[in-house]
Amino acid sequence: MSPAPQDPFAALGDANRRAIVEVLAGGDRSVQQLADELPISRPAVSRHLRLLKEAGLVTDRADGVKRIYSLDDSGVAEVRRYMEQVWGDAAARFRLVTENTEGG
Repeated sequence: MSPAPQDPFAALGDANRRAIVEVLAGGDRSVQQLADELPISRPAVSRHLRLLKEAGLVTDRADGVKRIYSLDDSGVAEVRRYMEQVWGDAAARFRLVTENTEGG
């Protein structure tokens, strides 16, 4: 049985995991490539990738003896939908307030 999915926002609460997501936004990477681009060790990258995978934010595939990681489009889309819903509503309310208070 696979582990229960983790909250993607909890996974993104760590600066190193956010950095991994930002690097993966530029394209697929191996664990070693990620470790080379970040100020954390290869084992630490692996631990962070495991948590991001459990949260549905990254996927991996075999490439010979390496694992190649990429952003999980469906997981990222869910986070984006949530953020757009929350911030879209807040932006609409802000726009209403500013439109109704201009020129005092």
